[in-house]
Order: sequence, then C-alpha cells, then structure tokens
Amino acid sequence: MSESPVLSVSPVTVPAPGRAVELRVRVSAPMTGDGLPIILLSHGLGFSNHLSSLNGYAPLVNFWAARGFAVIQPTHLDSKTLSLEVSDAWRTRTQDMKHVFDGLDAIEAAVPSLAGRLDRDKVAVVGHSMGGHTASLLLGARVDEDLSEPRIKAGVLLAAPGNGGVTEFVSENYPFLSAMDFSSMTAPALVVAGEKDTSTHLTVRGAEWHADPYFQAPGPKALLSLVDAEHGLGGISGYDVAETTDENPDRVAVVQELTTAYLRSTLYPGDASWQAARDGLSAEFGHVESKDS
Repeated sequence: MSESPVLSVSPVTVPAPGRAVELRVRVSAPMTGDGLPIILLSHGLGFSNHLSSLNGYAPLVNFWAARGFAVIQPTHLDSKTLSLEVSDAWRTRTQDMKHVFDGLDAIEAAVPSLAGRLDRDKVAVVGHSMGGHTASLLLGARVDEDLSEPRIKAGVLLAAPGNGGVTEFVSENYPFLSAMDFSSMTAPALVVAGEKDTSTHLTVRGAEWHADPYFQAPGPKALLSLVDAEHGLGGISGYDVAETTDENPDRVAVVQELTTAYLRSTLYPGDASWQAARDGLSAEFGHVESKDS
C-alpha cells in the first residue's frame, strides 16, 4: 500500500465527565481519503516521562496513519506525565477508550480536516504492555467484570500481560494481573510476543506468559512470535528510545507491516493483505500461527 502524508494534531480534549483531569488525545490520520478505519491506541508504562502518553509510539502511529488509518491515542490516568495515584487504572483505561469512542464528534469538530472522514463501523484497539491489558479487556477478557466494548471489531496485543504466574511486586502493586480470564475474549485479535521477552519484573513464567492471550482465548486469533525480541519489540514505543533493550529497526518494520496487514484484512473481509504478509515473513524474524476456534 502506498504512503500518504500524515496530519497529527494534539492535544485534543475529549469529553469525559467526572474524570480526575481532562482526557487529552493525539489524532493522526492521512491528509486525504475517506472512510478511514480507526485505531484506538493504548500506551504502556515504562521508565520514560512521555512515551506513556499521547506522545509515544510514533513508529507505529506514523506508519498506520500513512497507510490509511486514523489513529487516536489518549493519555491514561496512570501515565507518568500526570503523576497521579490511580487505584483502579485497569478500569479507568477502558473508560478512556469508551470516552474516545463516544467523543468522535468532538474530535472531528476539533480537527475540521477530519470531519466526515471516519468509518465508525471499522474500529480496532491496539495496546502495548499494560496497554495490551487494556486492549484485551475491551476485546472481552475479564478480571472481575465485563468491560468489553462491542463497537470495537478487532485488536492487536503487543507484549501484553498473561494470566497468573506473576512476581511478588506485581501481586502487591498490580493485583489485577494475577487472575486474568481470556476465555471470554472472543473478538478477533493478533497477539504479538517476543521470544526473549522474559519480563522478570512482572512474571516468573518467562516469555511464554505474553502468549497467554492467544492460547487461552477462543478464536479467531493469530500469534506473531518474534525471534530475539524483548519487551520493546525492537523499538515500537518511540524513535531511538534508550529503554529499548532490543533496538532493531528491521524488527519494528515487521511489527509495522504485520499489524497493518492484520487489521486491514480483519476489518475488510476479503482483503488479502494478511495472507500476503504472512507469506512474506522471513523465519529470521518470526513466525505466525492462527486458530479459528
């Protein structure tokens, strides 16, 4: 698919009654074209001050927007940029995404060049790390309650948390990660996991933990396992990020291409992008498996 020039606007404020602070988002989209499918992008946490906000994930955001998607990325309440104490961030994160969905009129009003160009029937959610947890809840996974959003048609989980097998630190600080239930996550999703993403601060189970959303959820699901990839999946959270332990532009390119193709084919049945991307994936970088049920 050819690239288009990208327009990116931030901050855009989305109505969120009762929220501790304003809900601000970045909106990135191609400068031309109509009927744009929407990606809601949920950031992770991490050590940097601004990657866990609307200012992160430029390598993915720019790539998707240049290829026809409108990408909307909020700053969640647990972002390091806000310095807030949030006891139920896992819940407020899903609420943020629902506010964004409900606030599409406000977003189009704030970005006039986007008005009338969004396809609200073709919406996907993508999340990295803790954002992957957010995405899994929106797609149907559960902690104690159903936080799914049926208006979201598909998702991509990037280095997302698994189920159980957590460290003492996680049990004390993120107890909601101790008992995930993926059996109700029925929406189509691509799970992307690094084969060296041991995440020892989060889990005692090793890299296989991040593949739980694929193996424990019903189909349709796909799993992209990345050779030698660690938690940053080559550097998806930003350009030249110091905390990326596996910096590899070629690996990032694989994530860019495969996620774009998956979402394109899932949102548009009959589109051949996903099969072509799978066929073109070199074993040097990874492999894909899938299941229908």
